[in-house]
Amino acid sequence: MTRIHLLISGRVHGVYFRVSTKRAADALGLAGWVRNKGDGTVEAVAQGGADLVEQFFAWCHDGPPLAVVSTVERVDVEPVDAPEGFDVRPSI
Repeated sequence: MTRIHLLISGRVHGVYFRVSTKRAADALGLAGWVRNKGDGTVEAVAQGGADLVEQFFAWCHDGPPLAVVSTVERVDVEPVDAPEGFDVRPSI
């Protein structure tokens, strides 16, 4: 089990990044969440099998078609007992 915390920057607001991220995570069966931040970045946490989390991480470098991702900062964190499913959280 692997858990990552991501901060994604670039043109990632107003391009359906959160909804697309949820779809990507759901397709991989990952738990976690995604939200927009007031500084123009997107924050995400994903947890699941190591190979699936790596696929998700790779997807985040491209995002949806209208996104232009400039950086993806990654921190590997300890897995936790997380609820199943992947949520879109309110912006902060």
